[in-house]
Amino acid sequence: MEIENTYCEAFDGLFARMCITARDEKRLKRAAYSATALPSTVFGESEGGIEKWLNEHETPDSRKGALVQLWVNYDKEGNAVKKLEYEISKRMRQGILVVPTTSVFNALLDSKEKIDTMDRIGHCGDGYETIEQRFGREAIVVPIMMGEFRVERYLGYKKGVMGGNLWFFCESLETALETGEKALTALNKIEGAIAPFGICSAGSKPETKYPEIGPTTNHPYCPTLKQKISESKVPEGVNSIPEIVINGVSLDSVKEAMTAAMDSVRDVEGLVKISAGNYGGKLGKYKVFLREMEE
Repeated sequence: MEIENTYCEAFDGLFARMCITARDEKRLKRAAYSATALPSTVFGESEGGIEKWLNEHETPDSRKGALVQLWVNYDKEGNAVKKLEYEISKRMRQGILVVPTTSVFNALLDSKEKIDTMDRIGHCGDGYETIEQRFGREAIVVPIMMGEFRVERYLGYKKGVMGGNLWFFCESLETALETGEKALTALNKIEGAIAPFGICSAGSKPETKYPEIGPTTNHPYCPTLKQKISESKVPEGVNSIPEIVINGVSLDSVKEAMTAAMDSVRDVEGLVKISAGNYGGKLGKYKVFLREMEE
């Protein structure tokens, strides 16, 4: 199995880290999956992922929980903060508040920068919301038709790194799925890292014939086009190329997650090569060289 002498490109992002809790596992999973579904920075929105599941001893209210991250692209003009606040409010109102028994707590306790959740989330109580001390936190309590929804009033946010990635050149779809699952299992053990797209089946490229819809398929790496286009970069014997995209609270966490993912798949039969999305510097300012992480 070859590790290509290349690098992935990553870029700055702004993220919030939250702890979702619920009365039981069914409700918790519904809220966590709903809040982090549809990663869609392609359309100028946000992306999210579940960092890890928490037991009753790891949450403020002693219930099972999920540690989740929500991300937007960073910009120096300061628009990212407003964008993050808006995106959090959408996902929380439509993905968590509507799930019975849920609560949300800030999981970036060391962050000095915070978003006030009152305007876009708390006021879902239509003026009947209250500010109370719950589990040692300042919480907004929103009355709903099945009791109440609790959200910590101030959610911290920080700058992190988005877009780290790995490509796995595989002989078959079955090998691709096995490789992807092993990589996800490994990187999910790394604190601060998420894989917002899971096993991603459709890598994109910066240039496109259709800019109105955003980045389109990376056609040189589509196995079904290998015999149809002259610019194909799919090696003989490769029939599936899954991508794992990684966001992390720091560049080090992204590198650690990438290293863990690569180490976990070295012995998978049918994995031909490990590579990454390299766009000649067009995508991001951070370059993470794959072979350097072997050292």
